[in-house]
Amino acid sequence: MSQSDVRARRTASFRPVRRLLVGAGAVGAATVLCTAGMSGSAQAIVGGKDSKGAYPFMVSIPMTLEQEDGTKVRGVCGGALIDPQWVVTAAHCAQDDFQATPDGTVRVGSDRMHSGGTVRTIVKKVVNPRYDIGGDQRSHDDIALLRLDRPVTGKAPIRMADRAPRIGAHTRLLGFGTTVDGAQPKDWKFSERLQQLDTRRAPASKCLNIKGSSELCTQSRVPGAMACNGDSGGPQIQRVGGRWQLVGTTSGDGDAAVDPKCAGGPGIYTSVAAYKGWIDKTIAAHR
Repeated sequence: MSQSDVRARRTASFRPVRRLLVGAGAVGAATVLCTAGMSGSAQAIVGGKDSKGAYPFMVSIPMTLEQEDGTKVRGVCGGALIDPQWVVTAAHCAQDDFQATPDGTVRVGSDRMHSGGTVRTIVKKVVNPRYDIGGDQRSHDDIALLRLDRPVTGKAPIRMADRAPRIGAHTRLLGFGTTVDGAQPKDWKFSERLQQLDTRRAPASKCLNIKGSSELCTQSRVPGAMACNGDSGGPQIQRVGGRWQLVGTTSGDGDAAVDPKCAGGPGIYTSVAAYKGWIDKTIAAHR
């Protein structure tokens, strides 16, 4: 298979997932990924609101996307600090041989995309070995770990859940993605402010192309709202005993085959509890 054939195959297979990663600003030509033309404080992830309270574990990951014409644009993924020196994110946010690649740093614990918090350098990326970037369909096992150059101090990592939330349980999504579910990049708008959306776990039957044993089907508790372009890898959290726990990471659109918009239906989240063993072993092996 030629390099161009491989590239075309990857582009086709990841379009439903990449919609959660990509975004665009309104400055200059239409671009992909979250760019510099921010809209100020706007509502949503899509349909959400400005974050309330502190989320010291929240991570933003600057990304660069190479478009089909060879031009490169800046973007973002989300993540969660689970150890002073480790971040969990989506596998498709940690690829070196895909269209979108991390720039090499992260910002931890800020409710602003471009300021505040703690900046660290990524020194190692570990993608789950079962994740298939070159497959014909959206790959499951969409989870990866980023090792930082030195521990983050003054920011408490979030505890990983030991089990997935029950069906119907209330959860919350966090992200810096687009606040407008537009059909074209030129329509997307972003807030510099971290966004949150209250959600609940739905039965796996509500999502298409989901692996129920290791992925969470998630629905918004308000109509027309869900994570979207730029939110990939961001945390899905649940309040347990008065403290937040990490239950999922943003992976894909739950009904992309029938509805091209993010907020028209559910989202798919990688269950952190299903990969906790792999996460613990990976961190222990790279101390």
